[in-house]
Amino acid sequence: MATNGFSDSNLLGQGGFGYVYKGVLPNGKEVAVKQLKPGRGQGEREFQAEVEIISRVHHKHLVFLVGFCTTGSERLLVYEFIPNNTLQFHLHGKDRPTIDWTTRLRIALGSAKGLAYLHEDCHPRIIHRDIKAANILLDFNFEAKVADFGLAKFSSDLHTHISTRVMGTFGYLAPEYASSGQLTDKSDVFSFGVMLLELITGRKPVDTTTSIHESLVDWARPQLTRPLADVNFDSLVDPRLQNNYNHDEMARMVSCAAACVRHSARRRPRMSQIVRALEGEMSLSDLDEGVRPGHSTVYSSQAS
Repeated sequence: MATNGFSDSNLLGQGGFGYVYKGVLPNGKEVAVKQLKPGRGQGEREFQAEVEIISRVHHKHLVFLVGFCTTGSERLLVYEFIPNNTLQFHLHGKDRPTIDWTTRLRIALGSAKGLAYLHEDCHPRIIHRDIKAANILLDFNFEAKVADFGLAKFSSDLHTHISTRVMGTFGYLAPEYASSGQLTDKSDVFSFGVMLLELITGRKPVDTTTSIHESLVDWARPQLTRPLADVNFDSLVDPRLQNNYNHDEMARMVSCAAACVRHSARRRPRMSQIVRALEGEMSLSDLDEGVRPGHSTVYSSQAS
């Protein structure tokens, strides 16, 4: 009844898991109903993981689970409805208006806070495992909510990493996870860094217009230290912004992105550090640990 019989007119989107419909409950509350395709073993595991994990978490930057259904072969997840589509839609959708800088920073900060809550305030900790622009939902104020916990894993403080089958999205995967299946919260940090690069550059995680399908990280990495040293972001920043951005805020986000996509997982910062750095409450030199000498003074001078 809520979705009018899963009407095509209420279809919000679809993926390998099934379909998502907009619905209205009898009390007038708008919801998003995810209907999983029946008979998928992986889908059943993802459904159970999502119910178990998302029913434990409550944070303003995480999508809220209203309820679920497991009648017969039917598998439904009912979420709060987030009305303004995804970050991927607004950043990379055809003919979309440019997202201004202030909004980009708000999206980065909200997503970071949601992820920091999963990593550091939940017990056991939760590793999302599929952080990407398509899984960041936006409300009409462009406040971000992290969504889609179907691949998420619990992580014990007793274990340095989880060995697991590699799941996630090409272009966002941390190198150590992609190569060996060793999953830690720092795998999410890497994926978040890729998303920061998307917000900074306006580029997609993988450039499919070239024959080599160059990754955004490979393209950006040589430039991430140079603009900070030169205090010049022209080669990195999305040209659609037309230089309309706060220089100190850009320095903070570029520093955070550079730290998040470090090849060594151990040297990536925690998400709570990223939150504080984006808010300007932490010296950027604190993110600079282990980066080649001579650059820390540049980061420090940009700290507010």
